[in-house]
Amino acid sequence: MNTNQPARSLWTKDFTIITLGSAVSMVGNAMCGFALSLLVLDYTKSTFLYAIYLAAYTLPQIIVPVFSGAVLDRFSRKKTIYTLDFISAVLYAFAAYVLHLEWFNFPILAVFCFIVGTINSIYTVAYQSFYPLLITEGNYSKAYSISSFLETVSMIMIPVATFAYNILGMTPLFTLNAVSFLCAAIMETQISAKEDYIKLQQQNRIASGSFKSQMFADLKEGLEYLKQEKGLQAVTYYFTIASVAYGVSSVITLPYFKETYPNGEYVYIMVWGMSVLGRGLGSLIHYKFKYPARHKYNIAIVVYVITALAEGVYLYLNVPVMMAVFFVVGILGVTSYTIRISATQNYVPDEKKGRFNGAFNMLNTGGHLLGELVAGILTIKFAPRTVLTGFMMISALFALIIIGGNKKAVSDVYNREL
Repeated sequence: MNTNQPARSLWTKDFTIITLGSAVSMVGNAMCGFALSLLVLDYTKSTFLYAIYLAAYTLPQIIVPVFSGAVLDRFSRKKTIYTLDFISAVLYAFAAYVLHLEWFNFPILAVFCFIVGTINSIYTVAYQSFYPLLITEGNYSKAYSISSFLETVSMIMIPVATFAYNILGMTPLFTLNAVSFLCAAIMETQISAKEDYIKLQQQNRIASGSFKSQMFADLKEGLEYLKQEKGLQAVTYYFTIASVAYGVSSVITLPYFKETYPNGEYVYIMVWGMSVLGRGLGSLIHYKFKYPARHKYNIAIVVYVITALAEGVYLYLNVPVMMAVFFVVGILGVTSYTIRISATQNYVPDEKKGRFNGAFNMLNTGGHLLGELVAGILTIKFAPRTVLTGFMMISALFALIIIGGNKKAVSDVYNREL
């Protein structure tokens, strides 16, 4: 590993603000999201309706990211980020009020999740496209290790969410999330980074085009860019297949633990908590050290295969072994994430990041939604563990076919000094 320190500090004012804002909103969202899953399972007592709940959140994230990506390459991503956080604060405060009045029912929840999913799909593209602009040269791997570490820390709040939900109910958690989004939005308004890509895109506008025609032109350009970049194309297609498998996992895992073990949600937390510890350790490793650029492709493909195989078989193991397996999966998972996102965000030009991230998120979300719906249907007739194993084996196979079959193109993206 290379321990050379970058010449410029990563912790600029803007990077510090975006990091603190992310930390605050992630913690609230993690607590609220997991507790909401428990509420749905307790209320519906149905894996199929649980899949519908997940699909309602996921569905808008298929189409919206592509169009929002094209728009966000032309308008301020910073303003989009803090505006959506303000809107989310209001939305969650309203949800807390509705629950307080005991107006809860499944159709209202489905609509709420659809709205939240739409907001999140736009926010994700804006954040992914804006975040790299706040990273100083030579600090990409370190920055994304921090991003991953924040996600890991937010997962630690899941046990807290479980206890809070069982003792206090959902209303206080919705209120906490509203406050979290409000704090994040206020902090993000203080970011001062200039968005020079906007001027560049304005100079390249199609002649006398309406906003609608311009948006479709941007969308077409983004898809053409992805088509021309074989390495990015292979990475996007592989992660779309992998997302199908993880969509299956999201539907099967929590209900399986709740049905198989007494107090199964706590067993679930124990197993996935080891993954959180592994991700935390992996993030610290990536923050301190840089993997040699020439080995990143090889590391990535091995990680893709091992993690898919591990998640395909772990439900057949006893709980202590599950925990050990997921500790390793956590370390490998953050390695996969850091290599992929730091490389692709560094590789894609600033003025095209929105469109690439939009296309990537659309395809991945579409795969995730397909996995959720298929799992909801298949588990009516087949054993959940069998369904999960089958899809994870497919994911491992396609890592070898797509990533392994495009070694040179993917290496050109991954094996970069960052």
